[in-house]
Amino acid sequence: MKIREKSILSGLFLSKFDKIGLAELGFKSHTEAFNTIGFALGAKPASIKHYRDEFDPMFPNNRQGWHNRETRQYCKIVYDNFNKLNLADFVNLIKDVVYQNRDIDVLDENIDKQKDEKSSFAKRLITGQAAEKYFQNNYNEIEIFNGYEIEDTTKFGCGFDFKLYKDNSYIVVEVKGLNGLSGNLLLTDKEHSVAKFLQKKYFIFVVKNFKETPCHSYYQNPLNTLSFNKIVQQITQISWNTNVS
Repeated sequence: MKIREKSILSGLFLSKFDKIGLAELGFKSHTEAFNTIGFALGAKPASIKHYRDEFDPMFPNNRQGWHNRETRQYCKIVYDNFNKLNLADFVNLIKDVVYQNRDIDVLDENIDKQKDEKSSFAKRLITGQAAEKYFQNNYNEIEIFNGYEIEDTTKFGCGFDFKLYKDNSYIVVEVKGLNGLSGNLLLTDKEHSVAKFLQKKYFIFVVKNFKETPCHSYYQNPLNTLSFNKIVQQITQISWNTNVS
C-alpha cells in the first residue's frame, strides 16, 4: 500500500472514530495524531488532517470538514472498502499500515503494556519511528549533516540509529522523540558506551513537540554537552528450564 492510501486510511479512522479512536491509539489530540502518524508514514501531517476533513461530512461530529464539495473518487474508494470496520479491526488495520515492522512492533507493544500501562501505539511512534522518519526526511537540510549519505542502523543494536558518510569520514546519530518541548532523554548503557568512545562523531538528535508543532535540536558529543545521571536498577532475571529426551 502506498503512502497516500495509508494517509487516507488514517484520515478515515480519525474522522469515523474521533475522540474514541484517538484514545484507543494513545493520542491526546488530533494535532498530535496528525504529526505522529504523518511523520511515521513519511507524509506531511497536513495531509492526514486534510483526509480527515474529507471524510468529516460523512460522520456525526462537530466538524464540518469539506462539506462544500464532493468526496474525491480515490477517497471514496477507500471509504467504501473500509468504512464498515469496527473500532478493534480498524485499529489493527492502522497498526498494519503505519508500523514499519508490524508483527514485531505489535508484539513489543503488547509486551510493553504488560510492564507499563502507559505504553501505547502513540508513545512507540513518537519515541521511535516518527522521530526517525523526521530525521531521515530533514537531515540533509541541516547544515552540519548536509551532503552526507545515510545508512539506517536502527535494527542492528549498535548504539545509534543512523550512520552518515561523506568522503572518508563518518558520524553517527541516535534519534530521540519527545511529545513536548522538553523532557527526559534516556541512553541505554550500549548507547552511552558508544557515545563515550566516538565522542565528537556521536550525535543525539531530538525531535520535540509532536503534540503541537514538531521541531528539533541536536547535541554533538552529548556526554560532554549534556549532564547524564547514572541509574542502576536491580533486575531479577527469570528463566525457564525443561528436560527433553
